[in-house]
Amino acid sequence: MKFNNKNYDYLIVGAGPYGSVFAYEAAKRGKRSLIIERRATIGGNMATHKEHGINIHDFGAHIFHTDNKEVWEYINQFTEFNGYINQVVADYKGERYNLPFNMNTFYQMWGVKTPEEAQAKIDEQRDIGNVSGAPKNLEEQAISLIGKDIYLKLIKGYTEKQWGRNAVDLPSFIIRRLPVRFTYDNNYFNHRYQGVPVDGYTSIFEKMYETDLIDLQLETDFFEHKDEYLNEFSKIIYTGMIDQFFDYKFGELEYRSVRFESETFKSNNQQGSAVINYTDSETPFTRIMEWKHFDKKGDDGYTILTKEYPQDWDRTREAYYPVNDKKNTDLFKKYKKEAIKFGNVIFGGRLGNYQYYDMDQVIGSALKSVKKEFRE
Repeated sequence: MKFNNKNYDYLIVGAGPYGSVFAYEAAKRGKRSLIIERRATIGGNMATHKEHGINIHDFGAHIFHTDNKEVWEYINQFTEFNGYINQVVADYKGERYNLPFNMNTFYQMWGVKTPEEAQAKIDEQRDIGNVSGAPKNLEEQAISLIGKDIYLKLIKGYTEKQWGRNAVDLPSFIIRRLPVRFTYDNNYFNHRYQGVPVDGYTSIFEKMYETDLIDLQLETDFFEHKDEYLNEFSKIIYTGMIDQFFDYKFGELEYRSVRFESETFKSNNQQGSAVINYTDSETPFTRIMEWKHFDKKGDDGYTILTKEYPQDWDRTREAYYPVNDKKNTDLFKKYKKEAIKFGNVIFGGRLGNYQYYDMDQVIGSALKSVKKEFRE
């Protein structure tokens, strides 16, 4: 055989968290896997590298956060986490606010000092927003949560840049990812376990591959030899775009893409925060990351900042996350039904399942697939 020349049990398309966890677990059970990855890096969007001793996240800030103890203990076998707490600053036309929405934010916005005062102000803001009944879209959901002032300054512009569409055209569930608190607590995530790997994320995947039962081929495109792969491998784990697997036969699903611009400064501290979100609509990027603040590591006198620019996806660009509105969800259901016909292919990950997974959700999903595959 041309590609399955070592009697592999599995072909795994994509060296991201889903495919890598599956390969690692299969190897523990004595199964041999070939991983092919179109990029030159492993780890999917979790990939990291070092510059000036600083751990750079190649595809945007990744902070591991979860309440799932099983997943937390699982990932900790490959690395140590540093206990980093994500505390985000928002910049609206030069005004600075704390995120997530908490008593610091409410004081900065309205001058209120107690939870009772903040609640009264939010209730007043909700009345101004004139939202009645269950929120029908993201704009109504945001106003019902935190009122019109905060929505207009800290939500609307950022979210519309991130998703590339008007807030009234986005589903309400997207904004539920942001907690609202009536305490002076700037911890962005309300999860028991969180942090950043002390050696970066890529080292996690390198450790997963430390076995003779996993082979890796980088810069290898599944679609250049799709038919041959399907013919030669009895079982395939596919983590790419599900619509591309089926040659877009029902039409393209929509995704968002992202581009990044990094700059090195001769400084130990350029912006004073790991992440600053730019929430006005005029600033073309959504946020700036200063990587040195994620783990306090790096050469003296250097710091690196990265700007993040969301952009529309087309077939020439990387797909980073799906657009889970009703139109795309209905289209995905057609592809999911088609996937059932391919009993030898497991579709997984953000793109294979067309879900906006966090890292812990992808790993949890992979572990469930392993248990199902090996009937455990």
